[in-house]
Amino acid sequence: MTSAGAPAHPHSDNGFAGARRDFRTWRRTRPFWAGLLVLLSAAPIIYFPYFNLSLGALSVAMSTTAGAGSLIIGLTLIVLGGLLWFQPIIRFFAGCVAVFLGVLSLPISNFGGFFVGTLFASTGGLLALAWGPVAADTLHDAVRSEGEPGNG
Repeated sequence: MTSAGAPAHPHSDNGFAGARRDFRTWRRTRPFWAGLLVLLSAAPIIYFPYFNLSLGALSVAMSTTAGAGSLIIGLTLIVLGGLLWFQPIIRFFAGCVAVFLGVLSLPISNFGGFFVGTLFASTGGLLALAWGPVAADTLHDAVRSEGEPGNG
């Protein structure tokens, strides 16, 4: 009995492996990490202007008059992160606007969410600007070669 015709990974067609392979292919065709960083940058920018801390009977409120501006910047960054994932063709516009909003959040939103939101938005925007699409045949060759023995 020979194993020449047997597949290299006989159980690789199960649901989890197939979903993981499909997600990997989807992720590689768009600026995934740029979109994730831009999405994550919105959390501190939105959260800190509405943050209230209670220390016993003392209440410390971080809210400022720019709370509406922080909300608008944060929601726009969420939309830009989603657009980077689902419309990668507009990566240049979304990257420029994400960097701009990250820097704009410094004076508006408590130093850009204590610099965390600014850092994430700027890094994500610059990653979106640097990302370039991969040719489809190169992508399929890379995904196919990962399943071959000796390439892992």
